[in-house]
Amino acid sequence: MTDGESAHYWQSPKLPDLDLLRARYIRKVFARHTHRTYVIAAITEGVEAFHHGGDVHRVGVGGIALINPDTAHTGHAGIPEGWRYEVLYPDPGMVARIAAETTTIRGTPGFAVPAAHDPVSARHVRAVHFALEQHNALAADSHLHAAVARLLRLHGGPLPGRATRAAGARDAALARAVLEERMADPPTLEGLAAELGTGPFALLRAFRRTYGMPPHAWLTDARVHRARALLDAGTPPAEAAGAVGFTDQAHLTRHFGRIVGVPPGAYQRGRARTYKTGPAAAS
Repeated sequence: MTDGESAHYWQSPKLPDLDLLRARYIRKVFARHTHRTYVIAAITEGVEAFHHGGDVHRVGVGGIALINPDTAHTGHAGIPEGWRYEVLYPDPGMVARIAAETTTIRGTPGFAVPAAHDPVSARHVRAVHFALEQHNALAADSHLHAAVARLLRLHGGPLPGRATRAAGARDAALARAVLEERMADPPTLEGLAAELGTGPFALLRAFRRTYGMPPHAWLTDARVHRARALLDAGTPPAEAAGAVGFTDQAHLTRHFGRIVGVPPGAYQRGRARTYKTGPAAAS
């Protein structure tokens, strides 16, 4: 990255249930997207702003952004100078184990607020990064457990179940299944609605209400998620792009960066090797 922006997305083989990102963004704009993991982001400089649940939240130094799995949100600079943060992406299974051991939450654990001013938790997040840089997996795992347990106790609760009986929810779920199956060659909105026996505007409203974004945005997000799985398996970026329905590697790179925060090649390198020499700018 250039013009003062940098990002490094990586995973330590010592903690395979955790991805990490350290980045400084100024003009970066994240498209509306989701994660399969939880997101715990400690802001270390500037202000990040993001849309979540119909509101815009702003998080500054000492603050934490908290995103539950499969929750649509965006991200952009809250001030002209941008923001710097260190992010943890813990696997849902890990969070569930910590919740079962340290909280009274019943059901699927999650964060009840999208943002909180919590300098103590922010220090734990930064300590995870620092410890893994020093090859100290024991310290990193200890700080990770402390951060997740504290955040769940202070800002957590059971995640609500999706309202499957809401009007149009069944059509939205069927449409999602069609898009997943035919990701590389999806139907038009009108064609999809016709297959399901509903109208295009009714389907559009139901899909947005159920999944937090319209079908075309959801499809882009899903393509990036599937591309990540292919990259994790060692598939070259250009091949992954074609497999999920992007026109070429440049098309994948553009959307991948707006959702993951780094280009697919940098992501693949960061996930495929041990963190050895400190963060490097993605390119």
